[in-house]
Amino acid sequence: MADPAAPLRHAPSPDAPLDTEALKGERVTVYETSDEGWAWGQLDADGYVGFVPAAALRDPGSPPTHKVSVLRTLVFPGPSIKLPPIEGLSLGCRLAVARDQPPFAVTSTGGYVPARHLVPIDSYENDFVAVAERFLGAPYLWGGKSNLGLDCSALVQLALTACGVPCPRDSDMQEHALGTLIASDFSALRRGDLLFWKGHVAIVRDPATLIHANAFHMAVVSEPMSQAIGRLRADGNEPTSVRRLERPTQLG
Repeated sequence: MADPAAPLRHAPSPDAPLDTEALKGERVTVYETSDEGWAWGQLDADGYVGFVPAAALRDPGSPPTHKVSVLRTLVFPGPSIKLPPIEGLSLGCRLAVARDQPPFAVTSTGGYVPARHLVPIDSYENDFVAVAERFLGAPYLWGGKSNLGLDCSALVQLALTACGVPCPRDSDMQEHALGTLIASDFSALRRGDLLFWKGHVAIVRDPATLIHANAFHMAVVSEPMSQAIGRLRADGNEPTSVRRLERPTQLG
C-alpha cells in the first residue's frame, strides 16, 4: 500500500460502504483490476477482502524496516520541519528506512520522518490497553482504522497488533479467535479482558470501566461498565461473552 491509508470497500464504488482500511506498507494481494480504477484484493495481515482504489497501490519495493509508533506523524520532503508535509501517517504504518539523518529517518522513497516516531518493525508494545487509551477522543468511523476515525474492532485490532498479537478485523471473528472464554461474572473482570456483544466489542480498562469506540458517543471513550451494559441492554443487546487474553498487560 503506497497511500497513508486507503479504503477497502464492499463494492467498487466510492459510495460503497467502508469495510476497513489498508495502511501504508500493508501488503495487498490483488486478484483483478477494473478499467474504472478499482482493485479487488485481500489484505495479507488479516485476510480481509474488498475493493481498493488501484491508484493507492504500488509494486512491492524495499521491505519495511520500521513502523509508526505514535498516533500520527508527518512526512516531510526534506530535512526541515518548516517544509510543507507531504503526507500524514498513523499508528502501524510501515516504512522502509534507507538511512538516518538525525533527527529524521529517511525512507527509501525520500521522505523525512521524525525518527522518534518510528520503531523497528520487530519492536512491540507491552500493554495493549495503554495503546487503546491513546485513542481516547478519536472519532468513531465505521470501517476506519486510524486516529482520524475508527470503529470498535479496529481499536482492538490496532492495539493488539502493536503488541505483536495477531488479531482478526471484525468483532465476531475476534470473539471466536482471541483469548479464552471466562464466566460472565462482571464483578470479576480485570484489565485487558474483552467484553463482546452482537456487533460490538469493548476493552476492560479496570474492573469498573470500559474503553471502546462506539456510535452512541461517536468517539473512543472510557465509561463505566454498568452504564455501557445498561445502554446496550435497553436496545435488546445483551453481552455474549467475555474473553481473557493470557497476559493482558504483557503481550509483547
